Amino acid sequence: MLKKFGELSVITSDSNEIEKSDKLILPGVGAFDQGMGYLRELGLIEILRKKVQMEKTPILGICLGMQLMSNSSEEGKENGLGWIDAKTIKLKFPSDVRLPIPNMGWNSIEIKKEHYLMKDIGTESRFYFVHSYHVVCNNEQDVLATSNYGITFNSAFAKDNVMGTQFHPEKSLKYGMNVLRNFATYRG
Repeated sequence: MLKKFGELSVITSDSNEIEKSDKLILPGVGAFDQGMGYLRELGLIEILRKKVQMEKTPILGICLGMQLMSNSSEEGKENGLGWIDAKTIKLKFPSDVRLPIPNMGWNSIEIKKEHYLMKDIGTESRFYFVHSYHVVCNNEQDVLATSNYGITFNSAFAKDNVMGTQFHPEKSLKYGMNVLRNFATYRG
């Protein structure tokens, strides 16, 4: 998707490549403990912490990548990266709501604050979701967007250089391309 609009990107788990990067995307598919385990096994937690927390490199977490940035998850026992004051919880509905889990399909977002990640994202924008868990931010000011699937949940957050989307921008056609373009081209 980044190549479609002319942005150079490298898919890597090499610490030296990460060290040279001026922006990072932390994707994720799978389970919380498994994701944290892979980061640990690959020796990436320290370089990511250095880049994100010390150097303030912009990072975008996608789906599980967003969840890994929280403090913890009901899905596992591992600690998260703790880059945002939040926890990840299972989708739970009121007793009168019967919807399948995972939430899989297209949904809209309601933008809660102005931020470059959501620049030129219109009210007609729809994004592709696949998730059974969602992030609950302890600070409402960190919530960038919400969506509704039986309950209202945080579909994006942003705090300083740390951003996350529960939806998959890379699978969300032109709407997701706008989000990725906003992230990739922002120069602060």
